[in-house]
Amino acid sequence: MAPAERPRVLFLCTGNSCRSQMAEGWARALHAGAIDACSAGTEPHGLNPLAVRAMREAGVDISKHASKRPEDLGGTFDVVFTVCDAAHESCPVLPGARIVHAGFDDPPRLARGAKNDEEALVHYRRVRDELRAFVTDLPERVRRILDDRDGAKA
Repeated sequence: MAPAERPRVLFLCTGNSCRSQMAEGWARALHAGAIDACSAGTEPHGLNPLAVRAMREAGVDISKHASKRPEDLGGTFDVVFTVCDAAHESCPVLPGARIVHAGFDDPPRLARGAKNDEEALVHYRRVRDELRAFVTDLPERVRRILDDRDGAKA
């Protein structure tokens, strides 16, 4: 990667419906000039409307995002963050990419027993805010990962 290029980062989860989409949304909102952020899933199954709503509440619109597989994005990635355990365990081979696991709770799973959307959104908001905190220093985190010849964890 040439120094002037923005590193290409992929957030990978299973369904590419919630966590990876929120992470991509935050990365684009906070670091558009420094990071080329994408998201994908090992088994994409559509954008989660409560994830869209939680992000909209925070001022980030992900409503135009779509679920996709890594191969749908084309090109290569510098760093891949697996944001769920299942994606980490089944991460496809992505030549040249540094794979780093950064697991986050699954809001849909946590919200299964919720009586209504408001009750469910508590979980989405918490994970949304955790993802924002994770993405806040993303350019520095990615630089450390790419500088680390051993591929140590972020």
